[in-house]
Amino acid sequence: METSFNLKHTIDQIVKEKGIDKDVVVEALEQAVLTAANKKFRNTRDLEAHYNPEIGEVELFEFVTVVEEVQDSYREIELDEAREEDPDVEIGDSIGMKMDASGFSRIAAQTAKQVIIQRVREAERETIFNEFQERQGEIVNGVVRRFEKGDLIVDLGRAEALLPHKEQAPREVYRQGDRVKALITEIRMTTKGPQIMLSRTHPQMLAKLFEAEVPEIAEGIVEIKSVVREPGGRAKIAVYSHDGDVDPVGACVGMRGSRVQNVVSELRGEKIDIIPWSEDVARFACNALAPAVVSKVYVDDEDMAMEVIVADDQLSLAIGKRGQNVRLAAKLTGWKIDIKSETRMAEAELQQFASYDGTETEPEEAPAEPEVAPEAVGEEE
Repeated sequence: METSFNLKHTIDQIVKEKGIDKDVVVEALEQAVLTAANKKFRNTRDLEAHYNPEIGEVELFEFVTVVEEVQDSYREIELDEAREEDPDVEIGDSIGMKMDASGFSRIAAQTAKQVIIQRVREAERETIFNEFQERQGEIVNGVVRRFEKGDLIVDLGRAEALLPHKEQAPREVYRQGDRVKALITEIRMTTKGPQIMLSRTHPQMLAKLFEAEVPEIAEGIVEIKSVVREPGGRAKIAVYSHDGDVDPVGACVGMRGSRVQNVVSELRGEKIDIIPWSEDVARFACNALAPAVVSKVYVDDEDMAMEVIVADDQLSLAIGKRGQNVRLAAKLTGWKIDIKSETRMAEAELQQFASYDGTETEPEEAPAEPEVAPEAVGEEE
């Protein structure tokens, strides 16, 4: 073939530059030559194409069956003629004869180029998909390339990723060329290739940022038990130490707050409460409601609910702005939390006490429902 020298060079170049397996490139080249040959001979012959690395050429072979009397000259050959190629052949054997491919070398080379480009593109997509599939749940750095209806297209180097508008924290503003750090949440294979989905609002984003900042978390000494966020506003993270000599909260805060400040800075000022996790759900809830100080906790294990009593001056702090603090604490613990002030609780107890007149009445002698029932029937009528 005219392109024999170039084929070797082309294959080596694609393998080196694109990082594609050599077998994939060779297979694409063989398929391209075979396609061109079949097109020329209108699929009338049994052809095979094989790349010969020693000469850097795709060799084309025509296979025919040895018969006594030829009925299909494109696929059969007489015994005498076949033995000129191979003296040992017998009736029924299939032999391959090398064809002159120079007649369509230019077409083959052109087709090969197109097929190789397509195969390389497919192989690149597969490689990228597998690479980022393994990195799902990791944080990546990228550069904002363009905007599409509020969504960001982020260049990750070998691939582009999508950071949807709903996965961007409130009040975050980006310009083209800005660097952005985000969590890989999902990888989808589409007709256009792998689609990498990013998020900056996912709770795992916060966990991974702390893992990067706190060596004790990366080493497994400190464990992140739970994370909740209201992106751009406030977050709570519950941590636990497997080493009694290591303070989990102190490890996350760092010297003079350096570690937590780095995380806060990355999340554009999002406030973060670091909570010590506890097996005792009441103690855990008290920690989760920080910075408010809790006076008493009444736990209902059956309904996974608790009533929390705080001093009057701690009520607004415990509830938080628009209920944010108690809402996050409930999500962090997984329990329903009802907060009451000491004054309100005292008034409720006093009212309950005042309603008791001191007489002992059997419940079945004075049920409340029968008294209401007649009025209810009259209203329905």
